[in-house]
Amino acid sequence: MDEKRMRAWAQVDLTALRANVRTLRAKAPTAAFMAVVKADAYGHGMIPCAKAAVEAGATWLGAATPEEALTLRAAGLKARTLCWLWTPGGPWQECVEADIDVTVSAMWALREATTAAQAAGRPARVQLKLDAGLGRNGAQPAQWPELVARARAAERDGLIRVTGVWAHFSCADEPGHPSIARELTVFTEALAQAEAAGLTPEVRHLANSPGTLTLPEAHFDLVRPGVAMYGISPVPEIGGPADFGLRPVMTVAGRLASVKRVPGGHGVSYGHKYVTPGETTLALVPLGYADGVPRHASGTGPVLVAGKWRTVAGRVAMDQFVVDLGADAAEPGDEAVLFGPGDQGEPTAEDWARACGTIAYEIVTRVGARVPRVYVGESPGPDPDPDPDPGDAAPCPTA
Repeated sequence: MDEKRMRAWAQVDLTALRANVRTLRAKAPTAAFMAVVKADAYGHGMIPCAKAAVEAGATWLGAATPEEALTLRAAGLKARTLCWLWTPGGPWQECVEADIDVTVSAMWALREATTAAQAAGRPARVQLKLDAGLGRNGAQPAQWPELVARARAAERDGLIRVTGVWAHFSCADEPGHPSIARELTVFTEALAQAEAAGLTPEVRHLANSPGTLTLPEAHFDLVRPGVAMYGISPVPEIGGPADFGLRPVMTVAGRLASVKRVPGGHGVSYGHKYVTPGETTLALVPLGYADGVPRHASGTGPVLVAGKWRTVAGRVAMDQFVVDLGADAAEPGDEAVLFGPGDQGEPTAEDWARACGTIAYEIVTRVGARVPRVYVGESPGPDPDPDPDPGDAAPCPTA
């Protein structure tokens, strides 16, 4: 696509993504690497990013929903794939037939997995999830002994193969938080219970992006970086991407749709929450909340226009917002950069997160489908097809 003809675009640097994967792998050298590509790869584009991650050495892919996992398979990606966000009646059989590892967090899910395995005529690859303290999905510690016992029985019956045991931190992005040590203890106790029940999972995993970067004791057999893979620091209070050897992957920009002089006292956008303090130049950026620009960035969101940081003037509308250029000049068609790596002085996703009172995860994932993705650094080689042998899993460090 020719960016000069586009209203707006999100450039995705796959070379940076591959470098980020290699950097993160080096942080956990004894563990296998799961590239988490849920939510359309955090807004970056699931299939191109999954392929780039596999090219850089990821041997697992992580998807939230079974539909995401099946989309990866339909695109020809054969890396081991885990999905975890199930509801009753989901496509269990389709996932079993596609060799997708399915997460079981409760007895109802184990029943659906075993039923799907019977219908498919093959064992289901099952990973058991524990609620170590996050309070979302996963079996409570009190329910865990029954779940592992029933799973082992289903395994003996040839209906499932328990390939993993896992959990998710609640506060790993707050280093030193007391929940971290507590949840590590709960998880290791659950692993011991699973082993006592006769389960021998291939992978035990707990570390998300902050866990991968700051908690080597939580690496176990596999790490699951998500946002860090896209060059966003999961612990911005400690350091930015560069401090961890990472580079932001996405740049969002557009071309000015209008530039005009207006007198002082001129209202700008809905509700006239901004009124020009004097004669000035207003520039119109053709991106709005329908494209993922947060409406609560009104009056706060930073944008690089005409070589300087500007702030959204007035309310963000559905399709557009305004910046006040003061005495500076610009022309329709000039580039306005909302965020990127920061190399050229542009804001970053973290800058937008701070301006909006949210996290950078939300800023990148909310960039809408109306903003086309432009990929740079695509590999010229064939599609990746690692199809790793489960026996090649990384050695198990001491828990």
